[in-house]
Amino acid sequence: MKILKSSQIREVDEFTIKNEPIISVDLMERAARTISNWIAEKISKEKGVKIFVGPGNNGGDGLAIARQLIDDKYKVEVFILNISGNLSKDCQINLDRLKAQMQNCIHEINKKSDFPEINKNDIIIDGLFGSGLTRPLDGLIKNLVQHLNNSDAEIIAIDIPSGLFGENNLQNDLEAIIKAKYTLTFQLPNLSFFLPENEIFVGIWKILPIGLNNDFINSLDSDFYMVDSDYIKSKILKRTKFSHKGNYGHVLMIAGSYGKMGAAILASKACLRTGSGLVTVHVPRIGYEIMQTAIPEAMISIDQSDIIFTNIPDAESYTSVGVGPGIGTKQNTKKALANLIAEVSTPIVFDADALNIISEQNELLKNIPENSILTPHPKEFVRLAGEVSNDYEKIHTQINFSVTYKVIVVLKGANTSITCPDGACYFNSTGNPGMATAGSGDVLTGIILSLLGQGYKPKDAAITGVYLHGLAGDIASEKIGQEALIASDIIENLGYAYLRIKENKI
Repeated sequence: MKILKSSQIREVDEFTIKNEPIISVDLMERAARTISNWIAEKISKEKGVKIFVGPGNNGGDGLAIARQLIDDKYKVEVFILNISGNLSKDCQINLDRLKAQMQNCIHEINKKSDFPEINKNDIIIDGLFGSGLTRPLDGLIKNLVQHLNNSDAEIIAIDIPSGLFGENNLQNDLEAIIKAKYTLTFQLPNLSFFLPENEIFVGIWKILPIGLNNDFINSLDSDFYMVDSDYIKSKILKRTKFSHKGNYGHVLMIAGSYGKMGAAILASKACLRTGSGLVTVHVPRIGYEIMQTAIPEAMISIDQSDIIFTNIPDAESYTSVGVGPGIGTKQNTKKALANLIAEVSTPIVFDADALNIISEQNELLKNIPENSILTPHPKEFVRLAGEVSNDYEKIHTQINFSVTYKVIVVLKGANTSITCPDGACYFNSTGNPGMATAGSGDVLTGIILSLLGQGYKPKDAAITGVYLHGLAGDIASEKIGQEALIASDIIENLGYAYLRIKENKI
């Protein structure tokens, strides 16, 4: 799914109105109904609903929702902030319709003394300003936003929290943005929804389809995408009846050191669960019996060192190579990693300590094979690419890093971002906070390595691997909750993740 700029989303609205054909006020009515239906499913009619609307089309959405909720027997009050005295055409139409339906539910806000008292059990619907906002809110409007945020009532934002810009909020006034519990957006998400710094404003966001023209959406240029189940289902490779283990890759995972053999176990077991035909794990001598006991399905390559990774096996016989989980950063390990990078010409999956070594020896970056996959967590990424001041800058730094070094970067976290050498950025849509647990990253490395070894293109291996990882974590969370989830649970639910994708049960 494309992530478009706010200006492009307006173009989509205009094109849909012109070509469906549908008049704009009817498209507004359709959009409002999707939100009213969502509210009817989630919100008790015992709660008071206070709807705050501005002078533009976001306000028109709020007024249409007010009419529909009144019809649905909700207790609704509407508060209009109209300092300029001019409403948009569709906002005025919906105000006239609401007046004809229930005049006494409408109140005007012209000064601070007009701000209503809000009970913490009320539901606030924010329809003040939409994604077309181009400057920070100030004055009476800012005061109102702060009044709503301080009420402790649950806030539902229409389309986008008022005051939040759709893309770059570097110059915004963060004290003048609605803090929503839910954001109900129409058809397409905004880039700002994916940036961690905006979670306090966006809350939990949901995409509600309203029938915008998909052909026109597909014709628009964007470097940003959200990965959904349809995309992933189209990428999953099918197995043939007469295939054998040799058809599904022989991967080499270089992992583990004294005291960190668990990382090697998790990464290699994830390889097997993701579908690798053959998995060889290169470990120090101390890990031999551990690996043979823990994972009888894996083959073992033994390092000449008892406790760390110091030498590379012949990598030519493997379909893909991964390195990093638990290997440490000793001097001999650094030399071995440099040798690996020099000798392997096909894409490599780099994680954990391999990334930490590269961040200390930046000259290695220019030798990394093109389309290699780097899987840093945020602190590892900072060590690789340098400090950034905010998440908007970070995502563009990540893109520039991928373009400069011709690598794929998987920056782990909520809505994990995957950036590619062509400048494209993909945000994942699976996963949950329960996956913030030791070993989760090792599992992801194993999953991506397995897909790469099975013949997936590097970009598809990264994107599909991140999605599978998150989905398996979601399934595990459904069974045992987020707090109890450990990395092994992700591995054990990879099969169920595949099944859900194939059966369209996402």
